[in-house]
Amino acid sequence: QVHLVESGGGLVQAGGSLRLSCTASGLTVRSSTMAWFRQAPGKEREFVIGISWSGGSTSYTGSVEGRFTMSRDITKNTVYLQMNSLKPEDTAVYYCAGDSRPWATMKPNDYNYWGQGTQVTVSS
Repeated sequence: QVHLVESGGGLVQAGGSLRLSCTASGLTVRSSTMAWFRQAPGKEREFVIGISWSGGSTSYTGSVEGRFTMSRDITKNTVYLQMNSLKPEDTAVYYCAGDSRPWATMKPNDYNYWGQGTQVTVSS
């Protein structure tokens, strides 16, 4: 059984930084495509950033370009989302997602495994 557990969310002022972690069990990060999505109140879940199973490419949505980066530590079976220069519009529940496909896609339905989510709140 696969479990993805996110941590690291919280309250931060605009311009600040946070690092989210997602630790997997029952799934090997090294051979999975992993991604971060977010969902703000009243909005659909949206793709933020993803990394392919090879770790060689990262796709991202334009609103986070230059501010968010994704990385992985295969020894800890964990992926990270480093968020810098945070804006109030980044406020959302952030979800970790994983799948066996070789490359990241932006569609939530393409991912079989999800974490429970962690709240990120950015104050102005």
